[in-house]
Amino acid sequence: MTNPLIHVPVMLAEVLAALAIKNGGVYLDGTFGAGGYSTAILDAADCKLVAFDRDPEAIARGAPLKAKYGPRLTLVEGRFGEMDKLSPERDLDGIALDLGVSSPQIDDAARGFSFRADGPLDMRMEKAGLSAADIVNDWPERDLADAIHELGEERHARRVAKNIVKARAEKRIERTSELAEIVRACVPRSKDGIDPATRTFQALRMAANDELGELARGLAAAERLLKPGGRLAVVSFHSLEDRAVKRFLKRRAGNEDRGSRHLPSRGVERAPSFKLVERKGVKPGEAETARNPRARSAMLRVAERTQAPAWGEAA
Repeated sequence: MTNPLIHVPVMLAEVLAALAIKNGGVYLDGTFGAGGYSTAILDAADCKLVAFDRDPEAIARGAPLKAKYGPRLTLVEGRFGEMDKLSPERDLDGIALDLGVSSPQIDDAARGFSFRADGPLDMRMEKAGLSAADIVNDWPERDLADAIHELGEERHARRVAKNIVKARAEKRIERTSELAEIVRACVPRSKDGIDPATRTFQALRMAANDELGELARGLAAAERLLKPGGRLAVVSFHSLEDRAVKRFLKRRAGNEDRGSRHLPSRGVERAPSFKLVERKGVKPGEAETARNPRARSAMLRVAERTQAPAWGEAA
């Protein structure tokens, strides 16, 4: 009988193929979520897996899997940006990252990630620190507008921020339904039918959880943890994440655009720490996008660790 907590994650077959799972290998799932990738990796070969999640609820949900796989599975509550410090395993054969919010987080209205159901305006993956309500009610209008524009890629960010500030002057905005209505009142519905609140909610979630900063730290940590020949597979769901992954891997593979050869060198040339397995990102197939609308925006990028030393976070 299939565990009802396990869902099939986006581009599962492609990620498994990219990681080239083998017997005796050691792998890391940096975004455990509902355990979909972790289960598939452990079922694919007689290997070990370290699974990270910053959400304590996700780690708690992993108890049945821990009971099933025993010492082959290690669950770690922590950010994947710190996996090189927290992982009990080194010299890994593969690392998988499935970015963004997980289905259980979206589906639980009490977590405040979704505009589709009323709940507290929270969005904190770790249930600690800065919440979306703190940002909405306390940030200056300009900072709020900048975040919505940059992280949500919302063209009407200034208008949204202005309306939020006007509404919060009357009373604090504490519920997802309240914020969604404020945004819908000032952002026109797009032709593709995407809810007008989508981009603002995305921006607030990313700001509350420092998702781009976490991604940058996670990519650098993966570079340090993977052994030569180890694979990194990253699935992203919007252009900001994908651009960050693409830029990191291109630079580490020595494919960064250096501009004119007549310009002065930027500094000491480093040996590539990765080589690109797929020169372009991999998109899901038509069958998957028809079956799972969430997959439509997914992009998989894959790279293989070389013999060269890690460049480090500041590089």
